[in-house]
This record gives sequence, C-alpha cells and structure tokens, in this order.
Amino acid sequence: MIFGAFARKKFNTLVLAAIAALGLAVQPASAQDFRDNLSDVETNPAAQDAAAAVGEDTSLTAEETVTDTSGFDYYGPEMILGEPTASDEDIWASMTFQPQYTDNGEYALWMHDALLLPIITVISLFVLGLLLWVIAKYRRKANPVPSKTSHNTLIEVIWTVVPVIILVVIAVPSITLLARQYQSPPEDAITIKANGYQWYWGYEYPDNGGFEVISNMMPEEDAIAAGLPPQLAVDNRMVVPVGVPLRIQTFGADVIHAFGIPSLWFKLDAVPGRINEKMLTINEPGIYYGQCMELCGARHGYMPIAIEARPLAEFNEWVQTQPGGMTRAQIEAQAASEAAAEDAASASAEAEDAADAEDEAEGEAEAEADTAEADAA
Repeated sequence: MIFGAFARKKFNTLVLAAIAALGLAVQPASAQDFRDNLSDVETNPAAQDAAAAVGEDTSLTAEETVTDTSGFDYYGPEMILGEPTASDEDIWASMTFQPQYTDNGEYALWMHDALLLPIITVISLFVLGLLLWVIAKYRRKANPVPSKTSHNTLIEVIWTVVPVIILVVIAVPSITLLARQYQSPPEDAITIKANGYQWYWGYEYPDNGGFEVISNMMPEEDAIAAGLPPQLAVDNRMVVPVGVPLRIQTFGADVIHAFGIPSLWFKLDAVPGRINEKMLTINEPGIYYGQCMELCGARHGYMPIAIEARPLAEFNEWVQTQPGGMTRAQIEAQAASEAAAEDAASASAEAEDAADAEDEAEGEAEAEADTAEADAA
C-alpha cells in the first residue's frame, strides 16, 4: 500500500509537470519570459526595446506589424519565394526539397534529382526484381533439389566492383558540394551577425554602423490578415542585398540555436561563447523563410527566420532608415574625411613645430651675437 501511494504521488507529479510544460510550449513567441531573459534585457539595449514591445498592446494592424515607422516599402506576400509547401496543396512538393535560390542549393538539388534519386530507384527496383525472381525460381516446387553452389567468382567480382563504381560516382559531386559549402567569404563580403536568443533573433550589421534589428514571430491572426504564412512571418525581417557575398556570423546568447533557411541551402549553429561563420550569396530578390533548427527550449518552435533579399541600392536605402545605419560608401567617406582631418592636423602640428624650432634657432643666434659683443667690449 505504501508503494502504491508513492507511485500515485509520483504519477500525479509527472502529470502536473507535463501539463505545465505543454502550457509553456503552446504560448506564442511574442509572450517572452522576462525572468528568463532578464540578463539579456539588462545588457542589450535592443533587447530592452524588444522586451518593452512584448508588454505593450499588440492591437496593430498587419501592415503596421510588417513595416516600421521608417517609411521603407517592404516586400509583400507576392515576393515570397522560400517557404514550405503544405501536403494538401502539393503532396510531392511537401515531401521533397524547396526550390533553391543559391548556387550551392541548385547544385545540391541537381545532385539529388539527377544523380542520387535515379541511382536509388534503379538499385531498389533491381533488388526487388531479383528478390521476386529468386522467390519464383527457387521455391520448393520448382526446385525440389537445392543447389550445392557455394561461390561464384564472376558474381562476387561484379557485386564488388559495381558498388565501388557507384560510390565513386556519388563521392565526386558530394565532396565538391562539401568543399563549396566551406568556401571562405571574400574580404569585401558584407558581414551580418545573427544572434540567437530565447526565443527570438537579433541581426547585427557591423559593416553598416553596428545597429541591431530584433525579430519576433508575428501573431498568427496578424500574419493571416497580411497574407503571410503563420508561425513563419516576423515583425522585422533580416534585410540583405541580393547577388552580393554575405559573411553570416552566428552566436548564441544563452543556449545553442541554429540559423537555417532550407530554400537557401544554409544552416549554421549559433553556439554561446563562439562565433561561427559561413558565406551566403542569394541569387534572386524575395522573401525566404526558415526556423531555428536546434532544440533550444519550450518555445523553440516559435522563433522563425525571415530574410528579405533586395537589390544593393534598395538595401543601402533600408540601411539609412535604421538608427545609426550607414552605407559602406558613407563609412568610407567618413573614414577618408577623418583621415584627411588627421593629416591636416598633423601637418599643422609639424608646421608649428618647425616654426618654433626656427624661432628657437634665431633666439639662440641672437644670444650668441650678444655674448660675442659683450666679450668684445
């Protein structure tokens, strides 16, 4: 009886814990837990703004949620290129890869569709046919006297050489794709840092003034009203230039996250205490959706990623609408102006030093002349 009471008590505790965990899991990402994120809010001004916004009334319209007060014209639903497909819309598209919009993604998609899928299909059909043939030919009625054959050199050579050839054919493009994914970004690549928080993203632009954009999941009703996919739409997208090499850096502010966008063939872990880096070049303007791809807590499923790729001129226009945002040309002009001012100040200081030295030399010469006259007198 004592054991039964103990077991019932433990069972009730587990049930209550499961209900509490379920309650946390179903809360939307906009309901951030201030106690969990207190350290972030205290140390990160951008996080303070995001936390303050959470506690405010979210009765904004969908259009106000998508666009900020800068007046910048963000892309609408018609520009969505990278998003998952529901099975009731297209059963085949829901089971395969999303359309790819990077060179690496297109290469990987070709490798899957033109190489791996045919090889897998042929091998599967061959093995199935061979199995059916063996079942039919060597059943008991058709083969009352079992074969005593123990080996066949030709068959053994064939089933050794053919798989080796198949593996080599697969290995060459696989290694090529692996090497392409680890290609280092060029020196002039634009750096964007994706910071993972529980449970939202922050995007820093160190090459454009160092400002940070905080991105939270948009409330489902607002996303649907705006024609955007629920649980993928966000209030502030990560805006990037199209056709330009990007140096994406990831960092985990609290636990391990992962920055992943399937339609861009991009995934990079965000680990606390270290910065990971990978190159990304997007081929077409549009909106691309992804999600955190590393289990990071109760609301892991509520921290989507939305990238808006714009032509470089429009990206620079957007940068200038952000607090402290500057284009590279402006930063270079400012640096050149500061360097010129430093050079002018240095030249002026050198001229003053030269004038002081000349005055000092004249004074010494006059003193020597006076001394000589005094000695002569």
